[in-house]
Amino acid sequence: MSFLTELNRIDVAAIKKLIYDTTTADVERTLSRQSWSVADLPVLLSPAAVQFLEPLAAHARRITFLRFGKAVRLYAPLYISNECVNACAYCGFNRTNRIDRRTLTIEEVVQEAAVLHRQGFRHLLLVSGEHPEKVPRAYLEEIAARLARSFAALSIEVYPMDEPDYRHLANAGITGIAIYQETYDREVYQKFHAGPKADFAYRLAALERAGSAGYREIGIGALLGLTDFRIDIALLGFHAAYLMKKFWRAQIAVSFPRLRAAYGGFTPPAPVCDRDLAQIIFALRMVLPDADLVLSTREKPAFRDGMAGLGITRMSAGSKTKPGGYALSDEALEQFEVADTRSPADVATMLVRKNLEPVWKDFDQHFLREHDCVCCTEQ
Repeated sequence: MSFLTELNRIDVAAIKKLIYDTTTADVERTLSRQSWSVADLPVLLSPAAVQFLEPLAAHARRITFLRFGKAVRLYAPLYISNECVNACAYCGFNRTNRIDRRTLTIEEVVQEAAVLHRQGFRHLLLVSGEHPEKVPRAYLEEIAARLARSFAALSIEVYPMDEPDYRHLANAGITGIAIYQETYDREVYQKFHAGPKADFAYRLAALERAGSAGYREIGIGALLGLTDFRIDIALLGFHAAYLMKKFWRAQIAVSFPRLRAAYGGFTPPAPVCDRDLAQIIFALRMVLPDADLVLSTREKPAFRDGMAGLGITRMSAGSKTKPGGYALSDEALEQFEVADTRSPADVATMLVRKNLEPVWKDFDQHFLREHDCVCCTEQ
C-alpha cells in the first residue's frame, strides 16, 4: 500500500463539493467538539469557516501548548547548489533561467555551516536544485560525514532518490528529508513542471522510500498559489496523516510556502492572502496535533510573529537562499526572496518576548546509542 494508491481512491470532486457547500452551522457543529481528524479538514478549510478565525486560533493555541509546550525549534537552510535539470515555472533555479550557477565545494559547505554553528543552529537543512550529477550522493555523504559531529540533525531537500541511496545517506549522518509534492492536482502539476520532476508518482513515493530507510524526520509540503489551496491542503493533510501512521517513529513536518512573482516572469495564478494562510495553519494544527508545522522566512516578520504559538512549531531564521550566502558573499541568484531578514538572535528574542522558548537543539545521537545507557547495560 502506498499513498499514491490512497490518492487514487480519493474523490476530489466530493471533497471540493464538501468544502464549498459547508454552512455556518456545519462549522459551528465541528468547532463544538474538542478533537478532530483529517476528515474535518474540508469543513475547517471552507469559506464558511473564515468568519471563525478567532475560535480556530484558540483551538490551535490550546493544542500547540498541550502537545509542544512553549518550544519553537529554529533551523537554517544551507544552500549547496543552484544547478538544476528541471524547468519549474515558479522557481528561480529553473534550468532555462540565465543565472550564475554554482555548486559549493565541500570546504565551502563547511565554512557556511561554521557560520550557522556560531549563530547557535544545531539543525540544518541542506538544500540544492535537482541535479544528480552536480550534487551526487557521494558529495552529500561527504558533507554529512564532515558536519554530523557538529549538528544534531542534518536534513536534505534535494532530488528524489531510491531507497538504497537514502540508506547510504542515513549511514553517513543524514537524519531527515524534505520533499514537497508542490501540488496534488496532477493536471496542474504537469503544467508547471518539466524535466525529471515531471514524474508525479516517483516524487510522491520518495518520502515513503526515505521513511523505509529509517529517516527520523520527514517533511512534506504544498506550494500555495498554483491552484485552489483549500483542495491542495486537504490532500496534504491526508498525506501527512498517512505518513504519521505508516512511519510512526518519525516526526512528520508540514510546510505550506506561498509563491510570489519569480525570476523569469512567473506570477502565481491563485495567490493566497494572510487570512487564508492563517486559516490553513489553524486547521492543520487542529487535525494534525502531533505534526510539526513549519514557517519559513518567505513570510514577513509581522505574520511570523503572530503565528508563533498559534500552531507553528518550527521556524527558519536568518536564511540565505543562495549557495555561499552566509560566509562567501556570493552573488548567485536566490531561489526565493526572503521577507524576514532578521538575524537568528532577533527571531529568538521575539519568541522569548512572546513567552515562548527558542530551541536550537532538541535531539542528540547519544539518545540512540543503547550501549551507552546504564539502565540497559546493567540488566
